[in-house]
Amino acid sequence: VLIDGKPAGAPGPRRSVVFQKFALFPSESVEQNIKFGMQMTGVAAAEQERRLVEQLQIMGLEQFRKAYPNELSGGMQQRVAIARALVMQPEILLMDEPFGALDAQTRTILQEEVQRLHREHHYTVLFITHSVEEAVYLGDRVIVMSKRPGTIKKELTLPRDAIWKTGDIEAAAEHPDFIEARREIWALVREEIVGI
Repeated sequence: VLIDGKPAGAPGPRRSVVFQKFALFPSESVEQNIKFGMQMTGVAAAEQERRLVEQLQIMGLEQFRKAYPNELSGGMQQRVAIARALVMQPEILLMDEPFGALDAQTRTILQEEVQRLHREHHYTVLFITHSVEEAVYLGDRVIVMSKRPGTIKKELTLPRDAIWKTGDIEAAAEHPDFIEARREIWALVREEIVGI
């Protein structure tokens, strides 16, 4: 994997990860969880506070700053995990099925939020999902993988601007480009699963 033409190398602050399981520290507050990476990389205290407040506002968590993970819903815990990744101001945001464990309503809201954040802040996001609809809604490129051993079956470039300008996932799902991309990707996935 290359970043700006150079091997990605070891983990570092240029890359942040959001996992499927929230991966929060249960004994730490929302504030402490979000600040963790900044503290580990030596970000100045005033800058930590500025970034924390900004992400609490973006994620709608201002009232939960002192709350602990067990006091939050799954969707709120995932918002904390996303905020923790974003305060690092990564060049690349890696999201490994981050909405897989959430209910459908929360999943849709967070998909729309990730799309909005990407549109406004131009993050590079590598998003792993098993949901064809999620891939089409969030992606501008979709890479369909084969079964074991995982190899690239096909890479598709999507008309993101046409799909995203709809503003929400329901409207996007009715867009002709969304429908066609979903059909093509599902055919590839079905072929891989069923072998037809």
